Amino acid sequence: MASGALLPVFALMTSLLASLIIFTLPEDRGRVRTLVNIGAALIKLALVAVMIRGVAIGQEYLLAFDMLPGVEFVLRADALAMLFAGLSALLWLLTTIYAIGYLEASPNRSRFFGFFSLCVASTMGIALAGNLFTFFIFYEMLTLSTYPLVVHRGTPKALRAGRNYLIYTLTGGAVLLLGIVCLHGLVGDLRFQEGGHFARAGPELRGALPWVFFLLVSGLGVKAALVPLHGWLPQAMVAPAPVSALLHAVAVVKAGAFGIVRVVFEVFGLESAQSMGLLSVLVVVASVTILYGSAMALYQVDLKRRLAFSTISQVSYIVLGLCLFGPVGAAGGLVHLVNQGIMKITLFFCAGNYAETLGAHRIDELDGAGKRMPGTSVAFTIAAFGMIGAPPLAGFITKWMLGIGALAEGMDWVIGVLILSSVLNAAYFLPILHRLWFRERTTPWPKEYRWGRLETSVWLFWPPLMTAVMTMAIGVFAAMPFSPLAWVILIVSREVAL
Repeated sequence: MASGALLPVFALMTSLLASLIIFTLPEDRGRVRTLVNIGAALIKLALVAVMIRGVAIGQEYLLAFDMLPGVEFVLRADALAMLFAGLSALLWLLTTIYAIGYLEASPNRSRFFGFFSLCVASTMGIALAGNLFTFFIFYEMLTLSTYPLVVHRGTPKALRAGRNYLIYTLTGGAVLLLGIVCLHGLVGDLRFQEGGHFARAGPELRGALPWVFFLLVSGLGVKAALVPLHGWLPQAMVAPAPVSALLHAVAVVKAGAFGIVRVVFEVFGLESAQSMGLLSVLVVVASVTILYGSAMALYQVDLKRRLAFSTISQVSYIVLGLCLFGPVGAAGGLVHLVNQGIMKITLFFCAGNYAETLGAHRIDELDGAGKRMPGTSVAFTIAAFGMIGAPPLAGFITKWMLGIGALAEGMDWVIGVLILSSVLNAAYFLPILHRLWFRERTTPWPKEYRWGRLETSVWLFWPPLMTAVMTMAIGVFAAMPFSPLAWVILIVSREVAL
């Protein structure tokens, strides 16, 4: 067993054990539930920080054993795993704090937080999976653990959205499994490997591999919400705001995008996938998804639905970066895994604050909200400008890297996609900001809660401010050695011949 083999297991077990404890707690044991939630999140964050430091200096964290004849169960902490695991651990802590305040007076909190922790355990397993078989186990575990969160409110609309969610994601899982089985039949069980496995694939494999690639990416594309596989995502916005934040910024959508990254980088290899022509179709799908999601966001009057279509658009920047056939574009796509997560969770935290404190769900109900809730509205404004790509915020770093990568590879048309997407981003975010800051309130709020000196509950107030500060810091300090961009450049240097 490799040195440190148990650290990935401990990182998984923190949230898994937390879920088992929380499921057994009576509803009135709120303090104990809060202690378990926050304690487990802090322990997980500390364990992930230790592994990040170890990976940076070359330490290996690997656990592997045969689970089926010819199939391994593998947990491995590499640089790419730590990018996703670090994001998940950090945002789980903040989302947990937020969810405690948001669901303070709600029923079934033990059920909610039990599945919430199980969802994060699944996400951590996806990050640390060392082969497709292990990835698939946690990928399907994520589907099953998020379904109860989507239908938490139990309304007919929530149950309908949950049923639709299951249809999409279980079908996608079945397609993914078919691709894994086909790949196993061709080459056996493959661990994820920097640079991929098919640099020297012979003609007997090159005829079958494109079909395997299509199956794998199609199965993963459901959760990544690639057009036309995106239909479940807007409907899932009936879930409570912490769940929406989890779906969009931490877990489900990111799991699909991260899976595509693993397949392109560490199963096929970026250069091999390019030489087989596999990325040419994917770049078109990503570009269409970027523009379609932004265009559809313009027509949404419900704030969370507008943010949902924004997610459909924004997550495809990750896929687009992989398809630019070079290290700079790949770095731009990968860093957006972090940048989009932090910006989008800020927006959903703020949307939840408006709904919980003021009863405002629609965009036309936000007139004057900037004066009533200035902290929340400043955070929303920073994240919105980040999504548009305004410097020096996190979203600007993504679009700059993608643009430079596209020019370096002679794909000038991608610049047009980025510009049009930014214009559409501005078109659906700026009217919201105008209502927040420049419209006067002429009618009473749908509901009004007072929380003393703060504009809302302390549990709801601080998380979006913290992620808004991160949105600025990621952009301002992008060139520093401790930044997400620096870590992504380390990953790309190992995956792609520079």
